[in-house]
Amino acid sequence: MVPFDSNMQAYIPRFSTARVREIAKKLYGLNADVKLLTSDIDQNFHLKTNTGEQYIFKILNSKKDLDLIAGQQSVLQHLNDNTPYTFQQVISTLSAKNTGTIQDKENQSWHCWMVSYLPGKLMGDLRDHSDQLCYGLGRLLGYMDKSLELFEHPVFKRYFRWDLRNALDARPLLEYISSYRKRNIVSHFLDQYESYVAPLLPDLKKGIIHNDANDFNVLVDTEKDMVTGIIDFGDMVYTEIINELGVALAYIMMHKDNPLDPAVSMVASYNKIFPLHEKELEVLFHLIPTRLCLSVIVSANDSRQNPGNDYLTISEQPAWDLLDKLISIDPFRAENLFRNACGMDTKIRPGRSKSEIIKARGNYLGKSLSVSYESPLKIVKGQFQYLFDEHGRTYLDTVNNVCHVGHCHPRTLEAARQQSSVLNTNTRYLHDNIIKYAEKLTATLPDPLNVCFFTNSGSEANELALRMAKVYTGGSEMIVIDHAYHGNTNAVIDVSPYKFNGPGGSGCPEHTHVVPIPDVYRAPGKHYADYVNKAIQGMRENGRNLAGFIAESVAGVAGQIFWPENYLKEAFGYAREAGGVCIADEVQVGFGRVGTHMWGFQTQDVVPDIVTLGKPIGNGHPIGAVITTREIADAFDNGMEYFNTFGGNPVSCAIGLAVLEVVEQEGLQQHALEVGNYFKKSLEPIKTQFEGVGEVRGSGLFLGIEFVADRNSLEPAHEQAAAICERMKDDGILTSVDGYLHNVIKIKPPMPFNKSNADQYIKTLEDILKKIT
Repeated sequence: MVPFDSNMQAYIPRFSTARVREIAKKLYGLNADVKLLTSDIDQNFHLKTNTGEQYIFKILNSKKDLDLIAGQQSVLQHLNDNTPYTFQQVISTLSAKNTGTIQDKENQSWHCWMVSYLPGKLMGDLRDHSDQLCYGLGRLLGYMDKSLELFEHPVFKRYFRWDLRNALDARPLLEYISSYRKRNIVSHFLDQYESYVAPLLPDLKKGIIHNDANDFNVLVDTEKDMVTGIIDFGDMVYTEIINELGVALAYIMMHKDNPLDPAVSMVASYNKIFPLHEKELEVLFHLIPTRLCLSVIVSANDSRQNPGNDYLTISEQPAWDLLDKLISIDPFRAENLFRNACGMDTKIRPGRSKSEIIKARGNYLGKSLSVSYESPLKIVKGQFQYLFDEHGRTYLDTVNNVCHVGHCHPRTLEAARQQSSVLNTNTRYLHDNIIKYAEKLTATLPDPLNVCFFTNSGSEANELALRMAKVYTGGSEMIVIDHAYHGNTNAVIDVSPYKFNGPGGSGCPEHTHVVPIPDVYRAPGKHYADYVNKAIQGMRENGRNLAGFIAESVAGVAGQIFWPENYLKEAFGYAREAGGVCIADEVQVGFGRVGTHMWGFQTQDVVPDIVTLGKPIGNGHPIGAVITTREIADAFDNGMEYFNTFGGNPVSCAIGLAVLEVVEQEGLQQHALEVGNYFKKSLEPIKTQFEGVGEVRGSGLFLGIEFVADRNSLEPAHEQAAAICERMKDDGILTSVDGYLHNVIKIKPPMPFNKSNADQYIKTLEDILKKIT
């Protein structure tokens, strides 16, 4: 078996065109002009005689067996005899042999052979591929595979690194992909192959396939817009026959705005010649990114072994571009498109319908549990920045910041799988994970924030922070910013005006003191920090002591509001002078989301006494954290033990560690800054164009668009904002309205959100605004 990472490049023949001219004369009696052709691991030459005859002369890589030539020659003969297409004919030597042996200048022997030349233009050289061409390629492959289904030759039952059934063997070479982001995309698709294809391999038809129907191996007649032939049979292998289509589709879908369109055309024509089975269609879409993954892995490995060989990376960028597009496609939708192209019924995902679920929620769940949108969505799958409904429709997610590094990121999934399979228990036992995570987490924070407590949510973290503040100071009073939200437990609802002053709330508790929100868009010029000082003075007059001041580092549900310069610095100063502690709630904005800094509080040039974190630190896994100073942590050790059964458990810490590593390795903070700056700048023309857009604000991937009915009075346009969200959803983009006046569309997507996604968002929003204004 040839190792997967075998350096075949080291065994390429190096014959000159002059030497090949001599060989052609000696072996075949041909006087010909010779041109070297681009090739991967062999040498191929184009020969043209003075009488106009043309041939292709091939010199085999020294690692290849002579039997492989014999196998290819048998296949070519069989296809010429049994299909309506013309394939290359084997040209015999002067001694009536189908192969020859030649020597290079070092007297090393090499195997060679010659075939006829097929006229036509390479499909890969065409800028556009018509539907007719794509249909024609599917038809050609259908005839080939049908003809070869019962054809046998032992040489093709080999281990071959380009055989998709061996794709998982490429995993050890992932490390040679230098970009962590790209590496994780490949990991995702290989995981999908392992989950959805590998278990079905025994049920799939087997046979000999061409295995490299990329568009630079396909010949076309441009005048007739017709596929005429295929060349280069060196990658033939006995494998699952459906791999033929998977490989071909991986290339035909490159450079396409809607890559599924040519794929559907090819599947339809292939099926008419060689009918596809249901299980083949079930795995087909997964095979496409699998081939692309093999391509970029092999490219990375071979480039490492052979620097400077540009041919090795010829299709690398198009492969990455297509992989990015394939992330946005639900395989279930693709499968149904392929099924329909083959005349099969649309598959229905198992599970209850939306109406059945809505009814069941009414019966079994509390009615206070709300759903998004007038017509709720049933979301069944997620990939990075995309969500998919039960029909396979794709939604660009611009609101679910909890899945910080992306829905179902392979690193977090693997961390959960590995640790869950070994141990999950509480912190009363010693374990490495909690220490590793605490070390890594505190390293991202400024001193003296170096002591961690772990919880299961941001609500728990904020409640714990309140307890610490009260124990440390002996005070009972809390200052909060109006319209703030800090969680769903009793204690944190008491410091969440968004809740206690909202529907069903009981009003402001006696120990909570609310200061105005520093909204400089609606009320510029105020010295907002003075309100904190006034609240403190009011407490003193009533003989009460401050426990702390809690603030979101950036307002979330209040409307994506970044505080005016020095606000927290001055407010923290007043609170500390009064003996209180300062708590920064980073649940929504931490971990690089704001782009300019790792933590939102750093945008205000402050260091809190306590920082609270929520589920984004676990990519949606239930984990939260409180980080504080040694002094406050020691004061909290007052005899009442803090124990949280699952807070800091090994699985949660493994996932949290993976999230931190992804943020660091994929450069997500810098990514947020660059994409956020691009996004915000691109939104500004919309503000100029449409009077209803009052303000575009934010930083990184934490942005807000405030809608107003009148720019002078700033009357909130809450109905318009809600209507826009509904229409955005109808157009495939998930958004949400927030803000204390319910007129701000918030933008806080999973961090893989990119510039192309921003362009899609802006175009969709612009089209909607044109229709409703």
